[in-house]
Amino acid sequence: MAELIQDYIQSIQKYSALSFEAEQELAIRWRDHKDEKAFRILMQSYLRLVVKVALGYRGYGLPLEELVQEGNIGLMQAITRFEPQRGFRLSTYAMWWIKAHVQEYILNNWSMVKIGTSSTQKKLFFNLRRLKAEMLGEEGIHLSPEAVARIAKELNVSVNDVVGMDQRLRHGDESLNNPLGSDEDAGEWQDFLVETRPNQEEMFSRKQIAGQRKGALMAALAKLDERERAIFVARHLTESEVTPTLEELSGQFGVSRERVRQLEERAFKKVQASMQPAIH
Repeated sequence: MAELIQDYIQSIQKYSALSFEAEQELAIRWRDHKDEKAFRILMQSYLRLVVKVALGYRGYGLPLEELVQEGNIGLMQAITRFEPQRGFRLSTYAMWWIKAHVQEYILNNWSMVKIGTSSTQKKLFFNLRRLKAEMLGEEGIHLSPEAVARIAKELNVSVNDVVGMDQRLRHGDESLNNPLGSDEDAGEWQDFLVETRPNQEEMFSRKQIAGQRKGALMAALAKLDERERAIFVARHLTESEVTPTLEELSGQFGVSRERVRQLEERAFKKVQASMQPAIH
């Protein structure tokens, strides 16, 4: 399989990078006419970017070819959604989509037990290994309480979150059917697990509330103009790893950084006011 990925990397070297003007022309052809040849050329020109991103995630034990495949799906999504009239390069936009798809694939496949999709869990999963290596070196295993505290502060998470994720990364998955000891009558780990999930009534109630809030949010977003909605979604409804900065959005919309901040604040207040009844 290693030979296959090497052959693939070698094969995509023949695709050259596009100038800004050529990229704009192809993107417009795809947007306006669904020109499949234009789409294919755009895709080919950024295959090396996908490989570069995938190589950055080699340390998670998953086949590189699978990471590249997921990154290519992210690139396809980026090209499909790209808006050339904004005036910025496709690579800037595509990077968010490529990373998002690769990271999601890793989170879903690294462990038999799902890591979690909250921004905190993702932040820990994709940064703890690097910070630990910086502090202890590649061979380091155990973090001191001081090191744990430093990592928690840098990533803005709790100490318990750091300790828990570190244990997951060091020990991997263990079967709940493993015996507690050498004695056959000692039982298995699963025998001592406490049920902490909410009952069916609580789950149904929470689902109803979540549905009402989601509906209220969709209605609130519909009241925003196109630019306000795009900025609000980009800043508040995307994962932290792919959230664009005010500077990036100012380039995308062709306005100042301060103007983007004002539009974001205005949109937030509108959404907040619209959702007040649903929250209460």
